[in-house]
Amino acid sequence: MEVFPGKILIVDDEPDIVEFISYNLKSKGYLIATANDGVEAIRKAKEFRPNLILLDIMMPNKDGIETIKELRNNPDFDDTAIIFLTALNNEKYEIEGLKIGADDYIAKPIKPELLATRIGSALRRFRKDEDQDQKQTFGDLEINKTKFTVSYKGKDITLAKKEFELLSLLASKPGRVFLRNEILQRVWGTDVIVGDRTIDVHIRKVRQKLGIDLITTVKGVGYKFDMP
Repeated sequence: MEVFPGKILIVDDEPDIVEFISYNLKSKGYLIATANDGVEAIRKAKEFRPNLILLDIMMPNKDGIETIKELRNNPDFDDTAIIFLTALNNEKYEIEGLKIGADDYIAKPIKPELLATRIGSALRRFRKDEDQDQKQTFGDLEINKTKFTVSYKGKDITLAKKEFELLSLLASKPGRVFLRNEILQRVWGTDVIVGDRTIDVHIRKVRQKLGIDLITTVKGVGYKFDMP
């Protein structure tokens, strides 16, 4: 059992910002690791196994967008919260970041108390997910990851293995958009070669068997699960 609030990886190419954030978070008991760019961030994340990553967008070698895509394609970081740090104040970047897996956004200049509050909220959300049973309930829909069963309004629904894995993946983070490449890797793996239409076919079958459409297509990006 951890006796500290959590482990945080700070990724920014500005030393003053890294030092400022590190000082404030260490004072609240967090364990801190730092990286100066996306390449170093990937390496440090694998070594440090943070609960949360503060990730700058504009960095050399590998920017924040590229970095989060790589992290979200790695199942080891499913339970890692990622918050973008940005001075861009650009809605386009915010939307893109959220679509590819960012959990929150914090604008520079950083306000220490706001930062601590947002970090605390993100960590609580993820820890709540970890503590939940392997049974997920969304209105009349129940997904049991332990028994590999799905029921809707008390009626059992038979899904093929990949259909179940696809539904379970999307439902693991309601509202989050999963990229097509990420879905292919997470459900079918890298050792199996499948066509790009494979996901579409399985999505259609899941929709038909459920009799309700809880999966939203984000054109040109991927899919997301919307709670009823």
